[in-house]
Amino acid sequence: MNNKRYAHITDQELLQRYYADRNKDWLGILLERYTLLLLGVCMKYLKQEDAARDAVQQIFLKAITELEKYKVDYIKSWLYMIARNHCLMQFRDKNRFPVEITEHIQLAAEEENLNHAREKDQLLEWMHEGLQDLNQEQQQCVTLFYLEKNTYQQIAARTGYSLPQVKSFIQNGKRNLKQLIQRRLQQMAKKS
Repeated sequence: MNNKRYAHITDQELLQRYYADRNKDWLGILLERYTLLLLGVCMKYLKQEDAARDAVQQIFLKAITELEKYKVDYIKSWLYMIARNHCLMQFRDKNRFPVEITEHIQLAAEEENLNHAREKDQLLEWMHEGLQDLNQEQQQCVTLFYLEKNTYQQIAARTGYSLPQVKSFIQNGKRNLKQLIQRRLQQMAKKS
């Protein structure tokens, strides 16, 4: 399929078409849209173009397999999480860390940075999980505002919600995400 021919169709519409008829061409269009994003994420972690390109192919295969089993609403943030996790698993499997950490930071600072990165990754994972727990309106508005950097007006135009509704969905969604993360932090504190 010619991807330019489908440029006017949103990611959500392509996903809906895929879930309706299971035609993998729709997935091909979606994955092609995010090839450069995924390559950039993989280059950031893996530092080698060949390794990054191989990783993108593996991520595509994983994405196709997962999308056959699960319903995803926001493909861009979902693909980003899969790419990041794939790259981190490669470091874990090879028991090595990114070059700039091992070469440029002392051992104590390295441990501190790794702990900070783990905490940041944990927060991102909780936020991703929390997004899935929000109602559809909050999830959509929060994703469009914070992840896709749309303005209130752009979100209202894309979703058909009124401006006050958009602001309310974002405010309530943000509050609910914050509460979820605070609960997770309290649970972690109890364990340690």
